[in-house]
Amino acid sequence: MSSVTKPVAIFRFSAADGPAFFATFLQQLGLPYQEIRIDLGESVPLHADQFSGIALMGGPMSVNDDLPWIPTSLALIRDAVERDVPLIGHCLGGQLISKALGGEVTRNPNGKEIGWHRIEVTNAALGQHWLGTEDGLVGFHWHGEIFSLPPGAQWLARSAACTHQAYVLGPHIGMQFHIEMDEATISHWCEEGEPEVGAARGKPDIHPHVMATQQITKVTAEYLPAMRVVADHLYRRWIQNLRG
Repeated sequence: MSSVTKPVAIFRFSAADGPAFFATFLQQLGLPYQEIRIDLGESVPLHADQFSGIALMGGPMSVNDDLPWIPTSLALIRDAVERDVPLIGHCLGGQLISKALGGEVTRNPNGKEIGWHRIEVTNAALGQHWLGTEDGLVGFHWHGEIFSLPPGAQWLARSAACTHQAYVLGPHIGMQFHIEMDEATISHWCEEGEPEVGAARGKPDIHPHVMATQQITKVTAEYLPAMRVVADHLYRRWIQNLRG
């Protein structure tokens, strides 16, 4: 990767939804990146060819919201596909890629999916290539909407609460789950998201796909190391297609 001179663009849509381990991974390999902080009013670039790759992080908004940066982000995604600049989308990012390429983003009929939940690989060959496993993983989730597979995409993964957890389209990958998470980000989300989690869980019937924040933090030490292995594998696959 020493030949890569253009930065990877990392789109941050919310201060709480930073690149976390994804940035750590790039730093460890000495790969340049540029964080574009949409939450601070920074502009979406018009063209993708100034970047070696484009990563889109998560956020609490919907891709269907009337926000000024969404149309320009969708246009940039389409430009990246035309120019073979690899895209990687995390949660909201995966939804943006799907919508830009002809998919739909809708409310999850199963309600919110929050916490650590099992992800099943739907294509063994793709699972081995992108995730390093055909057996799936326990991934981290925090979403209430879901994407459809954009035309031409291959279905990679699903969970009990969410039919489409990941898809690939050539060098591009979109995920509904948060493979980028680190300990600090999980702790912050649990602290800030306690009201949302409480409302989503409901009483007396506890929502089966929403973990209590106390339970999330309790099992993070158990599940995060294994997800980190998958994240490292996935990111290494993705950077193989960076554009100079």
